[in-house]
Parts: sequence; C-alpha cells; structure tokens
Amino acid sequence: MEENFHLLLYRAFHGKRNYLRPYLVQLGLGPGQPKLLDYLAQHGPCRQRQLAEYFEIDPAAVSRMLDGLEKGGFITRQADPDSRRAGLIGATEKGRAASTAWQAHCARAEELMLQDFSPEERAYFRDYLKRAGQNIRRAGQRGDGANG
Repeated sequence: MEENFHLLLYRAFHGKRNYLRPYLVQLGLGPGQPKLLDYLAQHGPCRQRQLAEYFEIDPAAVSRMLDGLEKGGFITRQADPDSRRAGLIGATEKGRAASTAWQAHCARAEELMLQDFSPEERAYFRDYLKRAGQNIRRAGQRGDGANG
C-alpha cells in the first residue's frame, strides 16, 4: 500500500524536527523562535505585527516567543520613532550569532535529507514544496478547510 502525501510530509517534518531539536536546546532557543530570530537577523528591526503577518501566526504566539528571546538576550525591544504604540524588535549580537549557527545546522540537516537527490531533483522538490504550500494557503484563505 502506497503512503499518502500527508503521512510522508509528516514523517519528513517529524524526522527533521527530531534531528534539529537537540541543537535548538543547545543554543538556548525554544520551538518557533529560530525563524523569528533569523528574520530579525536578516531584515533588521521590525514590529511584532510584521513578524506575525510574515509567518502567518497568531500575534499572541509571536509575543510569547519574543518574550523568551528577550529573556535569553537574543533580542531587544526599542521605541519606534514612527509609532507611540508599537515598538521595534531587533536581534542582539548573541541573537545574530545564534541565527548563523542555526542556519548552518539547518543546512547540514538539508544536506542529509537530500543526499541522494540530483541537483535537478532538488530544484524540482523545492518547486513542488513551494507550490504545495501556496495551494494549501490559498485554500485556507478561501475557507476550504472548514468544508471538510
């Protein structure tokens, strides 16, 4: 019996997560935090709302992740001269170093996952994953997920 895509994606995601999780702990980061830190390290200071919108996650979840990053010394919050209500969040030197280390470890994981793939297969796989993600996001935006 052939496994369905949902199960195959789950197993690949779960395997990757299990490979990366010990390093996440070693860096002092929690679940979901590396992506926020990477964004800040690459794009510079931004508002919390921008992070929530970019990653399509609940602002309250972003707030909790940022609280942990701030306590760990990975980010700073500063006043935004353009807004009295919103502050800017930026990566510290420690945060940028953790982001660089995390990206290197993720690259090793990617090489392990794709070690038997040709360059052409890697390009196709990247395209397939990107398109699959776009398709499911569009369906969610249309409300198709509620229709079973």
